[in-house]
Amino acid sequence: MKRSFFVSALTAGLVAGTLDITAACIQVYLKNGTTPAKVLRYVASGVFGKEATSGGTTMALWGLLFHFIIAISFTFFFFFLAKQIPSLVKYPIPIAIVYGVFVWAFMRYITIPYLSQIPSRPFVLKDQAIAATILVVCIGLPDALLAKRYFKTKYLIS
Repeated sequence: MKRSFFVSALTAGLVAGTLDITAACIQVYLKNGTTPAKVLRYVASGVFGKEATSGGTTMALWGLLFHFIIAISFTFFFFFLAKQIPSLVKYPIPIAIVYGVFVWAFMRYITIPYLSQIPSRPFVLKDQAIAATILVVCIGLPDALLAKRYFKTKYLIS
């Protein structure tokens, strides 16, 4: 039986969110030894402010929830776009690159400075290239491939 649009997009969002937070935690651990709990508290600080970074498990869980809300939202947006523009799923690799860069730019230039309490950080090309690459691989690629899989069976796209 064919999965619904909602279940397919939610599944893709959970996959993308899991890949993204895992990659982010590995990246910052390798860079400076930051623990996953600290990464998640940093995410929570977008809503709760600076105090979240010194919070405990509860703040880390809030950060995980916020992270998945964001990842799933971007996935639903991609699935919605693919439903409106079916040709998006015909070429998932280049579309994944474009969408991953879009997600990075949206987070960097809209979400963090205008929709969160996280202070702006200076633009360091290497760090931003790593962040964008993580989003291309962990958000763009799963979204594009799983949307293609869903719409291929739904609309017989080759």
